[in-house]
Amino acid sequence: MSTEIAASPTSSLSALQRAALPMLFTLLGVTFATWASRIPAIRDGLHLSAAQLGLVLLCGGIGAVGSFPISAWMIARFGARHTVLYAGIVLLVGMLGIPLSPNMAVLMIMLIGFGACSSVFDVAINVAGSEAEKIAGRSIMSMLHAWFCVGTFSGALFGSAMAALEYSPTIHFGLITIVLVLPFWLGYGALPNDQPDPDAGKKSFALPHGALVALALIGFCGAIAEGSIADWSGIYMKDHMGATEGVAPLAYAAFAAMMLGARLVCDRLKDQFGARRVVFWGALLSACGVFLAVVAPNVPVAIIGFALSGIGVASIFPFIFSAAGRHGSTAMAGVATLSYSGGLIGPPIIGFIAQGLGLQLAMGFIALLSIGVAIAAQRAKSLE
Repeated sequence: MSTEIAASPTSSLSALQRAALPMLFTLLGVTFATWASRIPAIRDGLHLSAAQLGLVLLCGGIGAVGSFPISAWMIARFGARHTVLYAGIVLLVGMLGIPLSPNMAVLMIMLIGFGACSSVFDVAINVAGSEAEKIAGRSIMSMLHAWFCVGTFSGALFGSAMAALEYSPTIHFGLITIVLVLPFWLGYGALPNDQPDPDAGKKSFALPHGALVALALIGFCGAIAEGSIADWSGIYMKDHMGATEGVAPLAYAAFAAMMLGARLVCDRLKDQFGARRVVFWGALLSACGVFLAVVAPNVPVAIIGFALSGIGVASIFPFIFSAAGRHGSTAMAGVATLSYSGGLIGPPIIGFIAQGLGLQLAMGFIALLSIGVAIAAQRAKSLE
């Protein structure tokens, strides 16, 4: 896969400068998948019920949503490059505390911090990616998000291997942190030294309004679907389908792998058919995939269902961030706030549904949300 995706058209950029954004998107994906792949082990270690796990996951969402005004202020005050540095350092260090949590209360605190740092980092690299897209003069956000999928896929596979070999989450998270330090430092160092927003003294955060509301609604439902699959697919595979500790994370690995493959072509599909049509049909495919996982008679069929869902949701976040980025970093942070609010309420809702009605109906709720994305995309002219 070419690292030209984040480059400016000029030939003066070095290979490291062209690779900077891909490395940082990959890093974020690895950290996300590292946590997601070991949720069953951490849950079992602390003896959490489905409802308790839902509350724990809620804390990650609280940290994420609460951080968006901070990310808008930091980007306005320091620029995207230095925001990447500050958030990335705390993210890598803070990730080590998750598996060391001795009880549910400490784990909740750690996940608030993890969610906040990962979200600030996420907004900063997306702002940098939006600027790179403007310079390139063509769609590249989907390809950048494909690198995020490279991270989630490789992180999920590594997590599956570590679980199968019965390594503790503490050792697993420690190894990942050590491995990520070098690409993080190289990626940050090679980013353009952007200047703080000249409007830093003015309002640095605002909720979406007008045409941006439609983008936020699509992102909101998409975040619930994508985040819930990441957080609950392993639990579903282990508890409902009877998969082993090593096999359960493969559902998310398949989801991430197919999302990666789809994002490699989403930019071309967008240029040919338009963003609204791509998101509409993708969301319907995602719904079909989740329904397949719900009625799957065995583990392989369930994994195929989650893989189809990965293809379907692939275009959502690249396209809404690309559209919001055209309105500036403040609009980007505002759309991200409402979008990732889905990540705030999604996992605990799934937990409460699973506690009361079972995991199958909880997964079916995710499919209904994908249908909601399709309906909203059909009406969102601001996507184009």
